[in-house]
Amino acid sequence: MTPRKRRLLVVDGYNVLNAWRPSLRSENLSDAREELTQRLMNYAGYTAQQVVLVFDAWMSDRMQRTTEVLGPVTVVYTRKNETADHYIERLCDSYAREMEYGRLEIRVATSDNVEQTVVLGRGAIRLSSRELLYEMEQTRRQGAAAAEKPPRKTTLMDRLPPEVREKLDRMRRGND
Repeated sequence: MTPRKRRLLVVDGYNVLNAWRPSLRSENLSDAREELTQRLMNYAGYTAQQVVLVFDAWMSDRMQRTTEVLGPVTVVYTRKNETADHYIERLCDSYAREMEYGRLEIRVATSDNVEQTVVLGRGAIRLSSRELLYEMEQTRRQGAAAAEKPPRKTTLMDRLPPEVREKLDRMRRGND
């Protein structure tokens, strides 16, 4: 039996936020980042994949990269003079062998055309920000629909073929 291929989704955070909320400049950026993180946590739970969410800090004074693990989602804030694109490219490079051997699938969500080309060259699968947002919404809807269905009773009798159930029912009533 072939082991199941691990899946990793790498998200260019601000790129996806800008596709999701075009008017982001007028909103609270911290709240928007938190909401995206929460949605990705739900998405990761439904799809059984790890997610790395990368936010650039290259224009800030942040001297060190920070990483926070929140269940299946790892949130990375890059350090000063480091873009999310550079971090993502290095991450893809670090997993090149696993991708080459078919043990790992990496998808990178960004709408930056240059970055899409670069990650494709490194063996990852490109996903536009809008495609990711669409996938997340579809997955959320499917999960909500599944949660609304009443739980189905599954007893041993339910699993038996109808003719066997009839025979057992006749035996129970003493008609056999």
